[in-house]
Amino acid sequence: MKPEQTIKIKTNFIKTYKSGYPLISKESIINSNDLREEGMLFNLVDDKHTFIARGYFGKQNKGYGWILSRNENEQINSEFFAKKLADALQLREKLFKSSDTTAYRVFNGEGDGIGGFTIDYFNGYYLINWYSEGIYTFKKQIIDALEKLVKFKAIYQKKRFDTTGQYIEEDDFVCGERGDFPIIVKENGVNFSVYLDDGAMVGVFLDQREVRRTIRDHYANGKTVLNMFSYTGAFSVFAALGGALKTTSVDLAKRSLSKTIEQFSVNDIDHQAQDIIVEDVFNYFKYAGRKKLKFDMVILDPPSFARSKKFTFSAAKDYTNLLKDTIVITEDNGLIVASTNCSTFSMKKFKSFVETAFKESNCSYKIVEEFSLPDDFKTIPEYKEGDYLKVLFVKKLK
Repeated sequence: MKPEQTIKIKTNFIKTYKSGYPLISKESIINSNDLREEGMLFNLVDDKHTFIARGYFGKQNKGYGWILSRNENEQINSEFFAKKLADALQLREKLFKSSDTTAYRVFNGEGDGIGGFTIDYFNGYYLINWYSEGIYTFKKQIIDALEKLVKFKAIYQKKRFDTTGQYIEEDDFVCGERGDFPIIVKENGVNFSVYLDDGAMVGVFLDQREVRRTIRDHYANGKTVLNMFSYTGAFSVFAALGGALKTTSVDLAKRSLSKTIEQFSVNDIDHQAQDIIVEDVFNYFKYAGRKKLKFDMVILDPPSFARSKKFTFSAAKDYTNLLKDTIVITEDNGLIVASTNCSTFSMKKFKSFVETAFKESNCSYKIVEEFSLPDDFKTIPEYKEGDYLKVLFVKKLK
């Protein structure tokens, strides 16, 4: 499969791409108008037409495509995709043998050598997330390779590349036998109810696996736990199973109530002994402050950007204020689990948010744990944005 086009790279970007950076930005391309068809392959060359790399055109909010190979003689064909998938699956061999955890990532985009899509495993079912029309043009080669490499009950997909970057609503089933959803998967021995056929989200964020385990095993026992931006209550479930006195889950989405009840129920936890509140998180902060409520542990896992009727939240701009609100309702010697999936700032910057928040609140603190992505979410050092998850366990000192 021969690239149809040559794309010239601006001089000040050449070193970046030669050093292993995989994302092709519009700003780096001299002749971007030659990129006409999503999925087209091309060679990146310098001003002397010297080969740098081979990539494909696929518009995402991140960029204009991804580098696939730095070997001028390597063909981008079915064998190429099969080799990348086989290598990724081999790296997760230990997870495949686990009966305690049956949900994890098996292909993590650029971390495994092909940016633009991911594959997750859910107890015999595979879910492919496509993030551009460009990578979707290689659907047949990728799915054919996956079918040959693994045993599966079914393969599902989610397209996330409409003009606004949102999920495209349509039948997500690809092949195999349609699942009877929800299916039950395990994470470190805990049950999760998962849907692969019901909108963009499946019911659990797999990248927080080690954070949830740590909360259950080391911090929840005997504690009152507040879970903000709780989604389907996964952190609350782990806290309850870790011996928490009580959990309070708060999320604006109306579906969070039934979904959280379901996650408690599949773990034989009485949901009526827990608080599940459908409300704007920022309103709840005000309510808790007025009522002088305090919690032994507060878990913060907001989206990078969120908007409600009265509030707009951007992690890069507003996380410090979010922490200040949290400090007020956290007991002395209590724990704040501060998490963000925002890729636009580093762990160092995230720690500066914590420092500023505590300083402005006239409180002392100690960071007792920190986490980034688990091993199945493979990343490469040349693309720091790919290692997006940052989690800090922060103790509020007296």
